[in-house]
Parts: sequence; structure tokens; C-alpha cells
Amino acid sequence: MGELPALVVRAQMAAAEVGMPLTRDGTGPSCCLPGVGRFLAVLAAGCVGGMIGEMGTGVGVGAAWMASAMPADCRLVTVEMDPVRVTAARRVLADESRVEVVQGDSFDELARRAPFDLLFVDGGPSDQVVDLVRIGGRLVFDDVTPVAALPADSPFRTNDPKRDFFLADPRLVATEVVLPDLRNSLMVGTRVQ
Repeated sequence: MGELPALVVRAQMAAAEVGMPLTRDGTGPSCCLPGVGRFLAVLAAGCVGGMIGEMGTGVGVGAAWMASAMPADCRLVTVEMDPVRVTAARRVLADESRVEVVQGDSFDELARRAPFDLLFVDGGPSDQVVDLVRIGGRLVFDDVTPVAALPADSPFRTNDPKRDFFLADPRLVATEVVLPDLRNSLMVGTRVQ
């Protein structure tokens, strides 16, 4: 699938240093998966003159993917609560003048800087996040498991808060994008109202 951008490699090394897993195992926070990162890079590349936001920086892997692809006239702000992760992300992104790493409450900090052309949310659904995206902007949630990959008895087969939120909100035209590993997917929406 091609070589990883140098900034992403640096972020993955920071993840190893702080003990943040590079794979999603369901036991706690993990880094942005390569399939998610590549998808975010595609969206970031189209944000000409735009503003990108990220809720949940971790150590900066997702931000590194987006920063590596976004146009020169684009800016990215990423917010994380954990001080250890913030320190690691600031170190990873130190040479990226177009990227701001903020420690604090993601919604509050991003609300001060909205609206966004692209908003990547690594957390639970909230109808308030749609308000942070401009009309025509994109909203992306990760950490979704495709229905076909769920155990037969999983309650998420019929009631997944992220899927339900995206597919029912009239302000979004949305879909689920299953990643090539077939075990992970994203919810992606464009704000239309």
C-alpha cells in the first residue's frame, strides 16, 4: 500500500514510547489505524485553504496522516486531554507550523475555532459535533466494527450509537466505509444543513 509518510513513522515511534498500541484491541485507546490514516489523508488533501479539527489526538498519528497530506494553505488543530499524550504529540508535530496541539476538552477547544472543513472525532457520538462542521464539510468517526465482523450475539448488530447517529441525523449525508482489513470501519458524513 505504499510507504508511510515520515511524520506518521515518527508518530508511531512516539506511540511505542508511551505504550499506546498501534492496533485496536478494544481494551483502551489505540492509535489511528493505517487504513483510517490513509482515508483521512485523502480527505485532508482536498481541504484547500481549509481548517481541519481532530478530537482525541492521542500521540498524533491521525494528525500526522492529515498534516502529511493537507495543502500548504490548510491548518489543523488537534485536542487531547491526557498530558503525556499531548507532550508526545507536540514533539511529533513540532516542525509543523500549520498544526496546533491543544490540551483540554476537545469540544470546548474546537468550538472556539469552528467551523471546520474536516472534523475527525475519536470518541462517542454527539449531535453537537455536527455544529462544528461547516455546510459542505466532512465529519468522520472511527472505531466502528462492520456488522459482518461482529459476533452473532453483539448488541451492536441492531443498535450501534455511532451508526445510528450518523445515519439518522438529517444534517448529514452519511455512510459507513469498511476498511480493507474488513474488521474496522468509519462513519463518514457531509454536512448538508
